[in-house]
Amino acid sequence: MLGGDAFSQWLGIEVLEISVGFCKLKMTVRDEMTNGFKIAHGGIAYSLADSCLAFAANSDGVQSVSVETSISHTKKVVSGDTLTATTKEIRKSEK
Repeated sequence: MLGGDAFSQWLGIEVLEISVGFCKLKMTVRDEMTNGFKIAHGGIAYSLADSCLAFAANSDGVQSVSVETSISHTKKVVSGDTLTATTKEIRKSEK
């Protein structure tokens, strides 16, 4: 899925592990991903998490999207930091 996802490619996402219903990704934060406080824009971490969710949810070949998601930012992230996201699908519906 990464091959057709221009935004995830721009983020510099690397797939560490993927299997049906599971995905682990990493990404290094770059200067252009930071805000006026020189910390990563919250949307950057969210985008990594969202891509991880999408890769796991679509790993079985059935097109899937999320209905609702949320994220908690617990630590500041600066340029040069590496973020890792891990997703395990817990439920898939036909809706």
